[in-house]
Amino acid sequence: MIGRRPQRRVVDVHAHLGPYSLFYIPEPDAAAMVGVMDRTGTEVTVVAANRAIQQDAHLGNSQALAAVDAHPGRLAAYAVINPWQDPERELERLAADDRFVGIKVHPTLHRYPVTGSRYAAVWAFAEETGCPVLSHSEHQSAYDAPPLFEMVAAKYPRAAVILGHAGITPAGVDESIEAAARHESLWLEVCGSQMTGPLIMAMVERVGSQRVLFGSDFPFIDQRMSLGRVVCAPLTDGQRQDVLSGNARRLFRWRPLPGDPGVEQ
Repeated sequence: MIGRRPQRRVVDVHAHLGPYSLFYIPEPDAAAMVGVMDRTGTEVTVVAANRAIQQDAHLGNSQALAAVDAHPGRLAAYAVINPWQDPERELERLAADDRFVGIKVHPTLHRYPVTGSRYAAVWAFAEETGCPVLSHSEHQSAYDAPPLFEMVAAKYPRAAVILGHAGITPAGVDESIEAAARHESLWLEVCGSQMTGPLIMAMVERVGSQRVLFGSDFPFIDQRMSLGRVVCAPLTDGQRQDVLSGNARRLFRWRPLPGDPGVEQ
C-alpha cells in the first residue's frame, strides 16, 4: 500500500511556478511539483509563473507554457495579465494559444484596482469567451478587497471570476462569501495560510458546494497541506468532490483541462 496513488480526483486551480524574489521557495520547478502531484493524486494543476507576476508578464507566460509542454496532461497555464505591461498584447496571445486555460491577475502586487479601466479588457474577454479569471483577493486591500469584485460582477455578470484565497483572512472570507452569495459569477477558492476546515465549510453552506474550488498556492504552500484542509473538512463526499475537482472541470469549459473526455493527452 505504501506509495499507492490516492483514488480521489483532484484539480488544483491556484498554483505558481518558479522562484520568488521576496522569500525562498524550495523546489519551485515544474518537475518537483509534478512529483508532489503524483503523491497527492492531483490530476492537473493550473500554474501562473512567478516571473510573470513579479517582473515580466510576457517572459513569465512563456515559462508557464514551457512547463506545460514539458509535462503534458499534468499542467495547464494561466496567462498573467499585468495592467502596466501591454495587457492587450497578452490577451491576444492568450486568445491564440490553447495551452492557456485562464487568466491570472494580481491587483495588490501590481497596485492597480480590479475596478480600474486597465482591467476592462480582461473582464470583457472573460465575459465574451467564458475564460475564467483567477484574481488575488485580500481583506481591506485598496486593489482587490472582496467587495470590489461586486462592482466587476455587476458590470460583467457573465465573467467568471475566482476570488483567490477568498479574501485571505477570516474576515476576508466572510466578505467573499457575502459577495459570492449576491453574484453567481463569483467563485471562491480555498488556499491560504489562514484557511481552515470550518471556513471552507462556511463557504459551502452559504454559497453551495458548486462554486467553491480547491487551490493550494503551491509551491508557496505545500500542496499536501492545502489538500488536507479540504479532505479533513466536515463535508459530505459529494461536496468534497465538487470542491476538489468537479467544479473546476465545469468552470474550465471554454478550454477543457487535461483529463476531460475528448482532450488529447
